[in-house]
Amino acid sequence: MNSSYANILFACFVLAFIASVNPAHAQRVLGVRGTDSGGPLMPEQAAYDVTYYDLELEVNPAAKTIEGGLLVHADIVHPTEVLVLHLDSLLEVREVHLEGEDGRWDDARFGHADALLRIDLVMTRQPGDRVKAKVHYGGAPRVAPRAPWVGGFVWDETADGSPWIATAVQGDGADVWWPCKDHPSDEPDSMAISVTVPQPLVVASNGKLRGVAEREDGKRTFNWFVSTPINNYGVAINIAPYRTIESLYTSTAGQTVPVTFWVTPENYEKGQALFPEFLEHLAFYERLLGPYPFRADKYGVAETPHLGMEHQTIIAYGHDYSKNDWGFDWLHHHELGHEWWGNLVTALDWRDFWIHEGFCSYMQALYAEELHGRDAYHASMDGGRANIRNRQPVAPRESRTEGQMYLLAPDYVESDGDIYNKGRWVLHTLRYLIGEEAFFRSLRRMAYPNPEMEQVTDGSHTRFATTDDFKYIAERESGVELDWFFEMYLRQPHLPRLMSEPVEGGMRVWWETPDNMPFPMPVEVSANGEVRRVNVSREPVQLPIAEAAGDVALDPKNWILMEE
Repeated sequence: MNSSYANILFACFVLAFIASVNPAHAQRVLGVRGTDSGGPLMPEQAAYDVTYYDLELEVNPAAKTIEGGLLVHADIVHPTEVLVLHLDSLLEVREVHLEGEDGRWDDARFGHADALLRIDLVMTRQPGDRVKAKVHYGGAPRVAPRAPWVGGFVWDETADGSPWIATAVQGDGADVWWPCKDHPSDEPDSMAISVTVPQPLVVASNGKLRGVAEREDGKRTFNWFVSTPINNYGVAINIAPYRTIESLYTSTAGQTVPVTFWVTPENYEKGQALFPEFLEHLAFYERLLGPYPFRADKYGVAETPHLGMEHQTIIAYGHDYSKNDWGFDWLHHHELGHEWWGNLVTALDWRDFWIHEGFCSYMQALYAEELHGRDAYHASMDGGRANIRNRQPVAPRESRTEGQMYLLAPDYVESDGDIYNKGRWVLHTLRYLIGEEAFFRSLRRMAYPNPEMEQVTDGSHTRFATTDDFKYIAERESGVELDWFFEMYLRQPHLPRLMSEPVEGGMRVWWETPDNMPFPMPVEVSANGEVRRVNVSREPVQLPIAEAAGDVALDPKNWILMEE
Protein backbone atom coordinates (compact mmCIF):
# COMPACT_ATOMS: atom_id res chain seq x y z
CA MET A 1 0.00 0.00 0.00
CA ASN A 2 1.64 3.25 -1.10
CA SER A 3 1.77 6.67 0.53
CA SER A 4 -1.77 7.54 -0.56
CA TYR A 5 -2.93 4.26 0.95
CA ALA A 6 -1.12 5.11 4.18
CA ASN A 7 -2.78 8.52 4.32
CA ILE A 8 -6.18 6.84 4.20
CA LEU A 9 -4.96 4.38 6.83
CA PHE A 10 -4.14 7.24 9.20
CA ALA A 11 -7.71 8.52 9.10
CA CYS A 12 -9.18 5.05 9.41
CA PHE A 13 -7.17 3.91 12.38
CA VAL A 14 -7.76 6.77 14.80
CA LEU A 15 -10.03 4.52 16.83
CA ALA A 16 -10.29 3.58 20.47
CA PHE A 17 -8.29 0.39 20.84
CA ILE A 18 -7.35 -1.44 24.05
CA ALA A 19 -4.82 -4.25 23.82
CA SER A 20 -4.80 -7.34 25.98
CA VAL A 21 -1.34 -8.09 27.32
CA ASN A 22 -2.13 -11.43 28.93
CA PRO A 23 0.55 -13.76 27.46
CA ALA A 24 -1.91 -16.63 27.34
CA HIS A 25 -4.02 -14.65 24.89
CA ALA A 26 -1.35 -12.44 23.35
CA GLN A 27 -2.49 -13.46 19.89
CA ARG A 28 -6.01 -12.15 20.42
CA VAL A 29 -6.23 -8.45 21.16
CA LEU A 30 -9.92 -7.78 21.74
CA GLY A 31 -11.48 -4.35 21.33
CA VAL A 32 -12.84 -2.23 18.52
CA ARG A 33 -11.12 -4.39 15.93
CA GLY A 34 -12.58 -7.52 17.50
CA THR A 35 -9.55 -9.72 16.96
CA ASP A 36 -5.88 -9.37 16.10
CA SER A 37 -3.39 -11.69 14.45
CA GLY A 38 0.05 -12.91 15.44
CA GLY A 39 2.12 -12.14 18.51
CA PRO A 40 4.02 -14.67 20.65
CA LEU A 41 3.25 -18.16 19.42
CA MET A 42 1.41 -20.24 22.00
CA PRO A 43 3.32 -23.37 23.11
CA GLU A 44 0.32 -25.52 22.20
CA GLN A 45 0.46 -24.15 18.66
CA ALA A 46 4.22 -24.31 18.36
CA ALA A 47 3.76 -28.06 18.92
CA TYR A 48 2.35 -28.65 15.44
CA ASP A 49 2.77 -27.70 11.80
CA VAL A 50 -0.24 -27.38 9.49
CA THR A 51 0.20 -29.20 6.19
CA TYR A 52 -3.28 -28.97 4.66
CA TYR A 53 -6.63 -27.24 5.06
CA ASP A 54 -9.88 -28.21 3.33
CA LEU A 55 -12.51 -25.52 3.85
CA GLU A 56 -16.15 -26.04 2.88
CA LEU A 57 -18.47 -23.10 3.27
CA GLU A 58 -22.06 -22.24 2.43
CA VAL A 59 -22.87 -18.53 2.34
CA ASN A 60 -26.41 -17.29 2.88
CA PRO A 61 -26.51 -13.70 1.57
CA ALA A 62 -30.09 -13.06 2.71
CA ALA A 63 -29.41 -14.01 6.34
CA LYS A 64 -25.75 -12.88 6.24
CA THR A 65 -24.66 -16.16 7.79
CA ILE A 66 -22.26 -18.96 6.97
CA GLU A 67 -22.16 -22.68 7.66
CA GLY A 68 -18.80 -24.35 7.32
CA GLY A 69 -16.56 -27.30 7.81
CA LEU A 70 -12.80 -27.28 8.13
CA LEU A 71 -10.55 -30.32 7.76
CA VAL A 72 -7.02 -29.76 9.04
CA HIS A 73 -3.99 -32.00 8.69
CA ALA A 74 -1.25 -31.22 11.21
CA ASP A 75 2.14 -32.81 11.83
CA ILE A 76 3.16 -32.96 15.48
CA VAL A 77 6.64 -31.54 16.13
CA HIS A 78 6.54 -31.49 19.96
CA PRO A 79 4.57 -33.68 22.35
CA THR A 80 1.07 -32.32 22.89
CA GLU A 81 -2.30 -33.56 24.06
CA VAL A 82 -4.32 -30.69 22.66
CA LEU A 83 -4.81 -29.14 19.22
CA VAL A 84 -5.46 -25.40 19.50
CA LEU A 85 -7.01 -23.48 16.62
CA HIS A 86 -8.36 -19.97 16.45
CA LEU A 87 -11.98 -19.15 15.65
CA ASP A 88 -13.83 -15.93 16.38
CA SER A 89 -16.15 -16.33 19.34
CA LEU A 90 -19.00 -14.83 17.31
CA LEU A 91 -19.15 -18.16 15.45
CA GLU A 92 -20.47 -21.34 17.03
CA VAL A 93 -18.61 -24.64 16.88
CA ARG A 94 -21.25 -27.31 16.24
CA GLU A 95 -19.08 -30.41 16.59
CA VAL A 96 -15.52 -31.64 16.17
CA HIS A 97 -14.25 -35.01 14.96
CA LEU A 98 -10.81 -36.63 15.08
CA GLU A 99 -9.55 -39.39 12.80
CA GLY A 100 -8.66 -42.48 14.79
CA GLU A 101 -5.96 -45.04 14.07
CA ASP A 102 -8.52 -47.22 12.29
CA GLY A 103 -9.44 -44.37 9.93
CA ARG A 104 -12.82 -43.77 11.55
CA TRP A 105 -13.92 -40.31 12.60
CA ASP A 106 -14.74 -40.08 16.29
CA ASP A 107 -16.47 -37.33 18.25
CA ALA A 108 -13.90 -35.13 20.00
CA ARG A 109 -14.14 -33.17 23.20
CA PHE A 110 -13.51 -29.47 22.70
CA GLY A 111 -13.84 -26.06 24.26
CA HIS A 112 -14.39 -22.78 22.43
CA ALA A 113 -13.82 -19.53 24.30
CA ASP A 114 -11.87 -16.29 23.86
CA ALA A 115 -11.51 -17.02 20.13
CA LEU A 116 -9.59 -20.23 20.90
CA LEU A 117 -10.78 -23.71 19.96
CA ARG A 118 -9.12 -26.38 22.11
CA ILE A 119 -9.51 -29.92 20.84
CA ASP A 120 -8.68 -32.80 23.18
CA LEU A 121 -6.41 -35.29 21.37
CA VAL A 122 -7.30 -38.03 23.92
CA MET A 123 -3.65 -38.98 24.42
CA THR A 124 -0.32 -37.27 24.04
CA ARG A 125 0.69 -37.13 20.40
CA GLN A 126 4.38 -37.52 19.65
CA PRO A 127 6.69 -35.85 17.11
CA GLY A 128 6.12 -37.46 13.74
CA ASP A 129 2.44 -38.15 14.38
CA ARG A 130 -0.15 -36.64 12.06
CA VAL A 131 -3.45 -35.37 13.43
CA LYS A 132 -6.56 -34.92 11.30
CA ALA A 133 -9.49 -32.96 12.72
CA LYS A 134 -12.82 -31.78 11.32
CA VAL A 135 -14.53 -28.71 12.71
CA HIS A 136 -18.16 -27.94 11.91
CA TYR A 137 -19.20 -24.39 12.71
CA GLY A 138 -21.45 -21.55 11.64
CA GLY A 139 -23.30 -18.37 12.48
CA ALA A 140 -23.16 -14.70 11.61
CA PRO A 141 -19.49 -13.81 11.02
CA ARG A 142 -18.02 -10.54 12.17
CA VAL A 143 -19.00 -7.70 9.85
CA ALA A 144 -16.10 -5.52 8.74
CA PRO A 145 -16.73 -2.02 10.14
CA ARG A 146 -14.02 -0.43 8.03
CA ALA A 147 -12.65 -2.89 5.49
CA PRO A 148 -9.93 -3.60 4.69
CA TRP A 149 -8.24 -2.07 7.76
CA VAL A 150 -10.76 -3.22 10.34
CA GLY A 151 -11.96 -6.39 8.71
CA GLY A 152 -14.37 -9.26 8.54
CA PHE A 153 -17.18 -10.02 6.10
CA VAL A 154 -18.32 -7.26 3.76
CA TRP A 155 -21.99 -7.52 2.74
CA ASP A 156 -22.89 -5.12 -0.05
CA GLU A 157 -24.91 -4.91 -3.26
CA THR A 158 -24.09 -4.32 -6.91
CA ALA A 159 -25.88 -1.66 -8.93
CA ASP A 160 -28.83 -3.96 -9.65
CA GLY A 161 -29.24 -4.98 -6.01
CA SER A 162 -27.49 -8.35 -6.26
CA PRO A 163 -25.39 -9.56 -3.31
CA TRP A 164 -21.78 -8.42 -3.40
CA ILE A 165 -19.73 -10.10 -0.69
CA ALA A 166 -16.05 -10.16 0.20
CA THR A 167 -13.73 -11.13 3.04
CA ALA A 168 -10.88 -8.89 4.19
CA VAL A 169 -9.09 -9.95 7.37
CA GLN A 170 -5.41 -9.07 7.13
CA GLY A 171 -5.28 -7.23 10.44
CA ASP A 172 -7.95 -9.15 12.28
CA GLY A 173 -6.94 -12.68 11.33
CA ALA A 174 -8.40 -15.43 9.20
CA ASP A 175 -10.16 -16.88 12.22
CA VAL A 176 -12.78 -14.17 11.75
CA TRP A 177 -14.45 -16.58 9.32
CA TRP A 178 -12.72 -19.99 9.43
CA PRO A 179 -10.88 -22.08 12.05
CA CYS A 180 -7.11 -22.06 11.63
CA LYS A 181 -3.77 -21.66 13.31
CA ASP A 182 -3.82 -17.92 12.88
CA HIS A 183 -0.17 -17.02 12.99
CA PRO A 184 2.03 -15.80 10.12
CA SER A 185 4.71 -18.41 10.84
CA ASP A 186 2.63 -21.39 9.70
CA GLU A 187 1.17 -21.93 6.23
CA PRO A 188 -0.43 -25.07 4.82
CA ASP A 189 1.40 -26.71 1.93
CA SER A 190 -1.86 -26.61 -0.04
CA MET A 191 -5.52 -25.85 0.51
CA ALA A 192 -8.94 -26.69 -0.91
CA ILE A 193 -11.71 -24.09 -0.78
CA SER A 194 -15.30 -25.03 -1.69
CA VAL A 195 -17.99 -22.36 -1.46
CA THR A 196 -21.73 -22.81 -2.07
CA VAL A 197 -23.89 -19.81 -3.03
CA PRO A 198 -27.30 -19.19 -4.60
CA GLN A 199 -27.38 -18.97 -8.38
CA PRO A 200 -26.50 -16.88 -10.36
CA LEU A 201 -23.77 -15.72 -7.96
CA VAL A 202 -20.15 -16.49 -8.76
CA VAL A 203 -17.36 -17.23 -6.26
CA ALA A 204 -13.85 -16.03 -7.06
CA SER A 205 -11.24 -17.44 -4.71
CA ASN A 206 -7.61 -18.48 -4.41
CA GLY A 207 -5.82 -20.96 -6.63
CA LYS A 208 -7.30 -22.82 -9.57
CA LEU A 209 -10.97 -23.55 -10.20
CA ARG A 210 -11.43 -27.31 -10.30
CA GLY A 211 -15.08 -27.17 -11.20
CA VAL A 212 -18.57 -25.89 -10.44
CA ALA A 213 -21.19 -28.31 -9.13
CA GLU A 214 -24.82 -27.41 -9.87
CA ARG A 215 -27.32 -28.37 -7.16
CA GLU A 216 -31.04 -29.09 -7.40
CA ASP A 217 -31.86 -26.52 -4.73
CA GLY A 218 -30.85 -23.59 -6.94
CA LYS A 219 -27.37 -23.33 -5.49
CA ARG A 220 -23.97 -24.18 -6.86
CA THR A 221 -20.61 -24.99 -5.36
CA PHE A 222 -17.33 -23.53 -6.63
CA ASN A 223 -14.36 -25.81 -5.93
CA TRP A 224 -11.01 -24.03 -5.74
CA PHE A 225 -7.61 -25.53 -4.99
CA VAL A 226 -4.41 -23.75 -3.95
CA SER A 227 -1.42 -25.83 -4.99
CA THR A 228 1.22 -23.87 -3.04
CA PRO A 229 1.61 -22.62 0.54
CA ILE A 230 -0.63 -19.68 1.41
CA ASN A 231 -0.73 -17.32 4.36
CA ASN A 232 -3.97 -17.41 6.32
CA TYR A 233 -5.03 -13.82 5.75
CA GLY A 234 -4.43 -14.31 2.02
CA VAL A 235 -7.33 -16.78 1.84
CA ALA A 236 -10.38 -14.95 0.51
CA ILE A 237 -13.76 -15.37 -1.09
CA ASN A 238 -15.44 -12.82 -3.37
CA ILE A 239 -19.07 -13.29 -4.35
CA ALA A 240 -21.15 -11.38 -6.91
CA PRO A 241 -22.88 -11.93 -10.28
CA TYR A 242 -19.44 -11.44 -11.76
CA ARG A 243 -18.51 -11.26 -15.41
CA THR A 244 -14.98 -12.28 -16.35
CA ILE A 245 -12.29 -10.73 -18.52
CA GLU A 246 -9.59 -13.23 -19.39
CA SER A 247 -6.24 -13.48 -21.12
CA LEU A 248 -3.06 -15.52 -21.14
CA TYR A 249 0.20 -13.97 -19.98
CA THR A 250 3.59 -15.35 -20.97
CA SER A 251 5.92 -15.22 -17.98
CA THR A 252 9.62 -14.44 -18.23
CA ALA A 253 10.09 -18.00 -16.95
CA GLY A 254 8.39 -19.31 -20.09
CA GLN A 255 5.08 -20.55 -18.70
CA THR A 256 1.70 -19.31 -19.87
CA VAL A 257 -0.33 -17.97 -16.96
CA PRO A 258 -4.12 -17.49 -17.03
CA VAL A 259 -5.12 -13.98 -15.96
CA THR A 260 -8.74 -13.30 -14.99
CA PHE A 261 -10.52 -10.17 -13.81
CA TRP A 262 -13.85 -10.76 -12.06
CA VAL A 263 -15.86 -7.54 -12.50
CA THR A 264 -19.35 -6.47 -11.50
CA PRO A 265 -21.65 -6.28 -14.53
CA GLU A 266 -22.04 -2.51 -14.37
CA ASN A 267 -18.26 -2.02 -14.61
CA TYR A 268 -17.51 -4.51 -17.37
CA GLU A 269 -16.42 -1.86 -19.90
CA LYS A 270 -14.25 -0.10 -17.31
CA GLY A 271 -12.71 -3.47 -16.52
CA GLN A 272 -11.89 -4.09 -20.16
CA ALA A 273 -10.16 -0.72 -20.36
CA LEU A 274 -8.10 -1.36 -17.20
CA PHE A 275 -7.22 -4.99 -17.90
CA PRO A 276 -4.20 -4.34 -20.22
CA GLU A 277 -2.58 -2.38 -17.40
CA PHE A 278 -2.68 -5.50 -15.23
CA LEU A 279 -0.44 -7.25 -17.74
CA GLU A 280 1.92 -4.26 -17.91
CA HIS A 281 2.27 -4.33 -14.14
CA LEU A 282 2.99 -8.06 -14.21
CA ALA A 283 5.75 -7.50 -16.75
CA PHE A 284 7.29 -4.74 -14.60
CA TYR A 285 7.46 -6.90 -11.49
CA GLU A 286 8.84 -9.87 -13.38
CA ARG A 287 11.63 -7.76 -14.90
CA LEU A 288 12.58 -6.38 -11.51
CA LEU A 289 12.00 -9.22 -9.05
CA GLY A 290 11.72 -12.44 -11.02
CA PRO A 291 8.81 -14.50 -12.35
CA TYR A 292 5.27 -14.23 -11.05
CA PRO A 293 5.38 -16.74 -8.16
CA PHE A 294 2.05 -18.54 -8.59
CA ARG A 295 2.22 -19.52 -12.23
CA ALA A 296 0.97 -23.02 -11.36
CA ASP A 297 -2.44 -21.58 -10.42
CA LYS A 298 -3.37 -18.20 -11.94
CA TYR A 299 -3.25 -14.48 -11.52
CA GLY A 300 -6.68 -13.21 -10.54
CA VAL A 301 -8.26 -9.90 -9.61
CA ALA A 302 -11.75 -9.55 -8.13
CA GLU A 303 -13.63 -6.28 -7.93
CA THR A 304 -14.63 -5.75 -4.30
CA PRO A 305 -16.78 -3.36 -2.25
CA HIS A 306 -13.68 -2.36 -0.25
CA LEU A 307 -10.47 -0.67 -1.37
CA GLY A 308 -8.18 -3.67 -1.84
CA MET A 309 -6.05 -6.44 -0.38
CA GLU A 310 -3.29 -8.81 -1.48
CA HIS A 311 -5.12 -12.12 -1.33
CA GLN A 312 -2.89 -14.69 -3.02
CA THR A 313 -3.84 -15.19 -6.71
CA ILE A 314 -7.11 -13.28 -6.19
CA ILE A 315 -6.21 -9.64 -5.55
CA ALA A 316 -9.08 -7.57 -4.13
CA TYR A 317 -9.62 -4.44 -6.21
CA GLY A 318 -12.00 -1.63 -5.25
CA HIS A 319 -10.19 1.48 -6.42
CA ASP A 320 -12.92 2.72 -8.78
CA TYR A 321 -10.62 2.51 -11.82
CA SER A 322 -8.64 5.60 -10.82
CA LYS A 323 -5.15 6.73 -11.83
CA ASN A 324 -2.53 8.50 -9.74
CA ASP A 325 -0.39 11.51 -10.70
CA TRP A 326 1.93 9.25 -12.68
CA GLY A 327 -0.84 7.83 -14.84
CA PHE A 328 -1.25 4.32 -13.41
CA ASP A 329 -3.59 2.53 -11.01
CA TRP A 330 -1.48 2.44 -7.85
CA LEU A 331 -3.95 0.24 -5.97
CA HIS A 332 -3.66 -2.64 -8.40
CA HIS A 333 0.08 -2.10 -8.76
CA HIS A 334 0.52 -2.20 -5.00
CA GLU A 335 -1.62 -5.26 -4.33
CA LEU A 336 -0.02 -7.16 -7.20
CA GLY A 337 3.37 -6.40 -5.66
CA HIS A 338 2.32 -8.32 -2.59
CA GLU A 339 2.39 -11.52 -4.64
CA TRP A 340 6.17 -11.14 -4.20
CA TRP A 341 6.32 -9.12 -0.96
CA GLY A 342 3.90 -10.92 1.34
CA ASN A 343 2.86 -14.08 -0.52
CA LEU A 344 6.12 -15.34 -2.04
CA VAL A 345 8.19 -13.84 0.79
CA THR A 346 6.26 -13.78 4.05
CA ALA A 347 7.26 -12.19 7.34
CA LEU A 348 7.81 -14.88 9.97
CA ASP A 349 6.37 -12.55 12.59
CA TRP A 350 4.38 -9.32 12.20
CA ARG A 351 7.39 -7.45 13.61
CA ASP A 352 8.84 -7.71 10.09
CA PHE A 353 5.64 -6.56 8.40
CA TRP A 354 7.56 -3.76 6.67
CA ILE A 355 8.90 -6.44 4.32
CA HIS A 356 5.34 -6.65 2.99
CA GLU A 357 4.31 -3.01 3.07
CA GLY A 358 7.50 -0.95 2.88
CA PHE A 359 8.91 -3.00 0.01
CA CYS A 360 5.60 -2.96 -1.84
CA SER A 361 5.10 0.78 -1.36
CA TYR A 362 8.57 1.39 -2.76
CA MET A 363 7.62 -0.44 -5.95
CA GLN A 364 5.20 2.35 -6.89
CA ALA A 365 8.04 4.88 -6.83
CA LEU A 366 10.12 2.58 -9.02
CA TYR A 367 7.25 2.25 -11.47
CA ALA A 368 6.86 6.04 -11.62
CA GLU A 369 10.58 6.15 -12.39
CA GLU A 370 10.21 3.58 -15.17
CA LEU A 371 7.35 5.51 -16.75
CA HIS A 372 8.60 9.08 -16.31
CA GLY A 373 12.23 9.08 -15.21
CA ARG A 374 14.27 9.88 -12.11
CA ASP A 375 12.55 13.19 -11.34
CA ALA A 376 9.21 11.40 -11.08
CA TYR A 377 10.80 8.85 -8.76
CA HIS A 378 12.05 11.54 -6.40
CA ALA A 379 8.74 13.37 -6.51
CA SER A 380 6.95 10.14 -5.65
CA MET A 381 9.27 9.53 -2.71
CA ASP A 382 9.00 13.09 -1.43
CA GLY A 383 5.22 12.84 -1.46
CA GLY A 384 5.13 10.47 1.51
CA ARG A 385 7.98 11.93 3.54
CA ALA A 386 5.83 14.16 5.75
CA ASN A 387 3.79 11.20 6.98
CA ILE A 388 6.66 9.43 8.73
CA ARG A 389 5.92 9.32 12.45
CA ASN A 390 9.08 7.91 14.13
CA ARG A 391 7.14 6.78 17.19
CA GLN A 392 8.05 3.08 17.25
CA PRO A 393 10.62 0.87 15.49
CA VAL A 394 9.72 -0.21 11.98
CA ALA A 395 11.15 -3.68 12.69
CA PRO A 396 11.32 -4.31 16.44
CA ARG A 397 13.06 -7.45 17.66
CA GLU A 398 10.19 -8.47 19.91
CA SER A 399 7.20 -10.39 18.58
CA ARG A 400 4.28 -8.22 17.53
CA THR A 401 0.67 -8.63 16.54
CA GLU A 402 -0.41 -7.14 13.24
CA GLY A 403 -2.41 -4.49 15.06
CA GLN A 404 0.61 -3.40 17.07
CA MET A 405 2.52 -2.68 13.87
CA TYR A 406 -0.30 -0.39 12.75
CA LEU A 407 -1.13 1.18 16.11
CA LEU A 408 1.28 2.93 18.39
CA ALA A 409 2.40 1.43 21.72
CA PRO A 410 1.76 1.55 24.61
CA ASP A 411 -1.95 2.40 24.43
CA TYR A 412 -2.66 1.48 20.77
CA VAL A 413 -4.99 4.40 20.14
CA GLU A 414 -3.01 6.36 17.54
CA SER A 415 -2.43 5.24 13.96
CA ASP A 416 1.02 4.58 12.52
CA GLY A 417 1.93 4.04 8.88
CA ASP A 418 5.71 3.85 9.22
CA ILE A 419 5.82 0.27 7.92
CA TYR A 420 4.70 1.89 4.64
CA ASN A 421 6.30 5.32 4.39
CA LYS A 422 9.37 4.93 6.55
CA GLY A 423 9.89 1.44 5.17
CA ARG A 424 9.98 2.72 1.59
CA TRP A 425 12.34 5.52 2.62
CA VAL A 426 14.71 3.01 4.21
CA LEU A 427 14.93 1.28 0.83
CA HIS A 428 15.35 4.63 -0.93
CA THR A 429 18.31 5.54 1.29
CA LEU A 430 19.82 2.06 1.01
CA ARG A 431 19.77 2.40 -2.78
CA TYR A 432 21.78 5.60 -2.45
CA LEU A 433 24.21 4.07 0.02
CA ILE A 434 25.12 0.79 -1.72
CA GLY A 435 24.56 1.83 -5.33
CA GLU A 436 22.18 0.87 -8.11
CA GLU A 437 23.54 -2.51 -9.13
CA ALA A 438 23.95 -3.92 -5.62
CA PHE A 439 20.58 -2.57 -4.54
CA PHE A 440 18.58 -4.08 -7.38
CA ARG A 441 20.43 -7.38 -7.05
CA SER A 442 19.47 -7.34 -3.37
CA LEU A 443 15.79 -6.85 -4.17
CA ARG A 444 15.77 -9.74 -6.61
CA ARG A 445 17.68 -12.08 -4.31
CA MET A 446 15.34 -11.17 -1.46
CA ALA A 447 12.48 -12.35 -3.67
CA TYR A 448 14.32 -15.36 -5.09
CA PRO A 449 17.54 -16.34 -3.24
CA ASN A 450 19.06 -17.82 -6.41
CA PRO A 451 18.28 -18.01 -10.14
CA GLU A 452 17.37 -21.70 -9.92
CA MET A 453 14.53 -20.92 -7.53
CA GLU A 454 13.02 -18.59 -10.12
CA GLN A 455 12.09 -21.66 -12.19
CA VAL A 456 10.22 -23.43 -9.35
CA THR A 457 6.42 -23.58 -9.28
CA ASP A 458 5.72 -26.42 -6.83
CA GLY A 459 5.58 -24.19 -3.74
CA SER A 460 9.13 -24.74 -2.54
CA HIS A 461 10.01 -21.23 -3.72
CA THR A 462 7.75 -19.62 -1.12
CA ARG A 463 9.54 -18.83 2.12
CA PHE A 464 9.54 -16.95 5.40
CA ALA A 465 11.96 -14.07 5.84
CA THR A 466 13.12 -11.56 8.43
CA THR A 467 14.72 -8.14 8.43
CA ASP A 468 18.09 -9.73 9.18
CA ASP A 469 17.73 -11.87 6.05
CA PHE A 470 17.50 -8.73 3.96
CA LYS A 471 20.47 -7.18 5.77
CA TYR A 472 22.55 -10.26 5.02
CA ILE A 473 21.56 -10.21 1.34
CA ALA A 474 22.28 -6.49 0.97
CA GLU A 475 25.68 -6.91 2.66
CA ARG A 476 26.54 -9.86 0.45
CA GLU A 477 25.56 -8.09 -2.76
CA SER A 478 27.24 -4.78 -1.89
CA GLY A 479 30.23 -5.76 0.22
CA VAL A 480 29.19 -3.04 2.68
CA GLU A 481 28.75 -3.70 6.41
CA LEU A 482 25.22 -2.52 7.25
CA ASP A 483 24.62 -3.19 10.95
CA TRP A 484 24.69 0.52 11.73
CA PHE A 485 22.22 1.28 8.91
CA PHE A 486 19.62 -1.28 10.01
CA GLU A 487 20.05 -0.42 13.69
CA MET A 488 19.43 3.26 13.03
CA TYR A 489 16.50 3.02 10.67
CA LEU A 490 14.64 -0.14 11.68
CA ARG A 491 15.47 -1.23 15.23
CA GLN A 492 14.73 2.06 17.00
CA PRO A 493 12.38 4.90 16.05
CA HIS A 494 14.46 8.05 15.99
CA LEU A 495 16.25 9.61 13.02
CA PRO A 496 19.73 11.11 12.70
CA ARG A 497 20.13 14.83 12.17
CA LEU A 498 22.65 16.32 9.73
CA MET A 499 24.42 19.22 11.46
CA SER A 500 26.48 21.97 9.84
CA GLU A 501 28.09 25.24 10.84
CA PRO A 502 30.24 27.82 9.08
CA VAL A 503 33.86 28.00 10.07
CA GLU A 504 36.68 30.18 8.92
CA GLY A 505 37.30 29.34 5.29
CA GLY A 506 34.57 26.71 4.95
CA MET A 507 31.89 24.61 6.61
CA ARG A 508 31.87 21.78 9.13
CA VAL A 509 29.38 18.90 8.79
CA TRP A 510 28.58 16.01 11.15
CA TRP A 511 25.81 13.60 12.14
CA GLU A 512 23.97 13.96 15.42
CA THR A 513 22.46 10.59 16.32
CA PRO A 514 20.12 9.18 19.00
CA ASP A 515 22.12 7.73 21.90
CA ASN A 516 25.32 8.51 19.93
CA MET A 517 24.70 5.58 17.61
CA PRO A 518 27.31 5.12 14.89
CA PHE A 519 26.16 6.44 11.51
CA PRO A 520 28.87 6.70 8.83
CA MET A 521 26.46 7.87 6.13
CA PRO A 522 28.16 9.68 3.22
CA VAL A 523 26.50 12.90 2.08
CA GLU A 524 26.29 14.41 -1.36
CA VAL A 525 27.42 18.05 -1.39
CA SER A 526 26.50 20.39 -4.21
CA ALA A 527 28.68 23.47 -4.64
CA ASN A 528 29.67 25.63 -7.57
CA GLY A 529 27.68 23.49 -9.98
CA GLU A 530 29.36 20.25 -8.95
CA VAL A 531 28.19 17.38 -6.75
CA ARG A 532 30.57 15.20 -4.78
CA ARG A 533 30.14 12.57 -2.08
CA VAL A 534 31.70 13.30 1.29
CA ASN A 535 32.19 10.79 4.10
CA VAL A 536 30.45 12.11 7.21
CA SER A 537 30.18 10.58 10.69
CA ARG A 538 29.56 11.83 14.23
CA GLU A 539 32.94 13.56 14.14
CA PRO A 540 32.83 16.91 12.29
CA VAL A 541 34.39 17.01 8.84
CA GLN A 542 35.41 20.26 7.17
CA LEU A 543 34.40 20.81 3.57
CA PRO A 544 37.13 22.07 1.25
CA ILE A 545 37.23 25.84 0.98
CA ALA A 546 36.48 25.72 -2.76
CA GLU A 547 33.19 23.95 -2.09
CA ALA A 548 32.18 26.16 0.79
CA ALA A 549 32.85 29.35 -1.14
CA GLY A 550 29.71 29.12 -3.29
CA ASP A 551 26.13 28.13 -2.63
CA VAL A 552 26.32 24.81 -0.81
CA ALA A 553 23.50 22.23 -0.66
CA LEU A 554 23.72 19.10 1.47
CA ASP A 555 21.93 16.02 0.14
CA PRO A 556 20.45 18.05 -2.74
CA LYS A 557 18.47 15.13 -4.19
CA ASN A 558 16.93 14.23 -0.83
CA TRP A 559 18.29 10.66 -0.72
CA ILE A 560 18.94 10.37 3.00
CA LEU A 561 16.24 9.70 5.57
CA MET A 562 16.98 12.14 8.39
CA GLU A 563 15.38 14.50 10.84
CA GLU A 564 14.12 17.58 9.06
